[in-house]
Formats: sequence, C-alpha cells, structure tokens
Amino acid sequence: MKATYHQYILNFKQPSGTSRGVLRTKETWFIVLESEGKRGVGECGILRGLSIDDRPDYERQLQWTCNNIALGLEALFEKNREFPSIQFGLEMAFRSLASTSPFLLFETNFTTGTAAIPINGLIWMGDGAFMKQQIAAKIEAGFGCIKMKIGAIDFDTEISLLQSIRKEFSSKDIELRVDANGAFSPQEALEKLKRLSDLDLHSIEQPIKQGQFEEMAALCEKTPLPIALDEELIGVFDTDERAQLLEVVKPQFIILKPSFIGGYSGSDEWITMAEERQIGWWVTSALESNVGLNAIAQWTYTLHQQLPQGLGTGSLFTNNFESPLEVKNGALYYNNILNWNFNL
Repeated sequence: MKATYHQYILNFKQPSGTSRGVLRTKETWFIVLESEGKRGVGECGILRGLSIDDRPDYERQLQWTCNNIALGLEALFEKNREFPSIQFGLEMAFRSLASTSPFLLFETNFTTGTAAIPINGLIWMGDGAFMKQQIAAKIEAGFGCIKMKIGAIDFDTEISLLQSIRKEFSSKDIELRVDANGAFSPQEALEKLKRLSDLDLHSIEQPIKQGQFEEMAALCEKTPLPIALDEELIGVFDTDERAQLLEVVKPQFIILKPSFIGGYSGSDEWITMAEERQIGWWVTSALESNVGLNAIAQWTYTLHQQLPQGLGTGSLFTNNFESPLEVKNGALYYNNILNWNFNL
C-alpha cells in the first residue's frame, strides 16, 4: 500500500464572519491510499486557530503517518491520538479504499437517494442588513431550522434580527439556534441567555469560552435556554476526562465535529456517554470540502438522529469538488445523477 498527503486551499465565495474573525480561505489536507489498482481518499479537516492539532509539526505528522501506513489503521489511529483530524482522515481513507467506490462509505437509503438528512441553514455574521438578507434567503429556500452565529456585532442588533423572525414565524414554523462561539463573558452570559430565551430558541452553542468548567456548569444549571457544548469537547482525548466533563458540566446538548474529536470512533464514544446521561446531541461539519462533508453525512445518516444536523457547508467555496451532495428544502440529499470530480 502506498500513501501520500496533499494540501488544498478552499476559497470562500465571500468572507464569512465568526466571533473569532473573518474567514477568506480554509486549509485542508488529503490522505490518498493506493493499493492493487484501487484508491482511498480521506480528508484531514483542520481549522487554524481552533483545531487542537493546529501545531507546527502537523505536516511532519502527516508525512510520518504516510511513511508508516503499513502499520494499519488501528495502530496509526493510536499514534495520532493528539491529531484528531488525521485520525478522521485515516478512518475515511481506509473505509474508502475498502469500498466499491472511493466516495461510497456507507450504503444506505441516503446514498441511494431515497432519503435525506434535515439540516440547519447557517447565518454568518456581518452587519444587520447582510444577516437579514441571509435569513430571508434561508427561509425562502425552505429551511425549517436556522442557526445564527452571534457575538461579533451589537447584541441588541442580534436580538432585533431574531425578533424579526419570530414576528413572522413561531417556533413551530422555524426552529432557531444560535452559536456564540464563546463570545460571552461568564459575568454577562446568564442575563443574555434570559433575553434570548424570550425568543423561544431551540438552543445556544458554547455561550462562554471553553475550559471554564465551573462557570459553564453553573450556567447549564441555571440557564433558561438549552446549552450545547461545541468547542468544549475539543482536546479532551481521555475517556475518563470525557466522562468527567459531562458529569461536571451537565449540558443539555453536545455537538459532534468528527474532524475535531477523533473521527467516527471519537464521536461514537461521545454519543454513547451523552445518551447514558440523557444528554442530547447532533453532528456538525467543520468547513470540510465536499469529500469530508460526504463522509460525515453518510455516517450521520446511519445514526438515525431526528434533529436537524449541521451539514450544509459545501456551497461556501468557489473551488470545492463537484459531488452528488445537494441541499434542497432544508435537507441534504445524495443525487446519484451527479458525479464526483476529485482532482488535487
């Protein structure tokens, strides 16, 4: 078996705002396996400034992994314990190589095109007019669940935008989620959550920065609005530490980003632990190309989770790879009439 790695820079169609800044490009890496005339492809979706494996030795670790591919998936997975995006790339690549087609990782009703995955429509940060424009477009496109990133502009403006949706659509018509990306201080968070809860929201992701366990636990206990942990799961590798985090913080939901938490295996462990504690969950992609999005979506469908998932990022880039993935009426479909065009 031969293994190589390749860098690829994804370009945003328009700058996309988060509370951590504006994104114009997204770096990603691919592991390509070749054996007996077959090819397997895995994406290592790193997000600079957020991924725990955003380290100076990242490319060196990729090179070592490819040089030692003969060790096999299990051994390589353990050797990349502190590189969750490489772990996921390996899981993807080995499953891809073993499949009848490089991009058919799980054969289900989703991949035959007879079933779809409900997803949320994502509203990026910007000025009030830009965000209002996005909201109108998502509602027009048939989304029943909208997720709005908050925390970068004036809070009163964000409240007004959410109020404008609620004036026209009740929670039965449109489910609203917000994602603060840790933008609130512990001192102000509870008061802001109370104001947000008046708008009948589904949940808020990561209201305060990760790593503040006591403050987050107190917030989850007192909150009038369900809290979903996102960044909080990043960098927690040990099984006992994962269990302790859930026991101490007691969130209402957790959000699973396979590229950040160790692929399918890491995500499966978090799901099991959450369900044992009656904690809800859903899956979110992390700005991967359509290759990574495809791998996450196919796996997500096998979980039979009814909540809308966060999987609709494939259309953000000018140079994404053509794929059968399509977003229609607030859901992600696999259209077998369309073909893959994967060229590095």
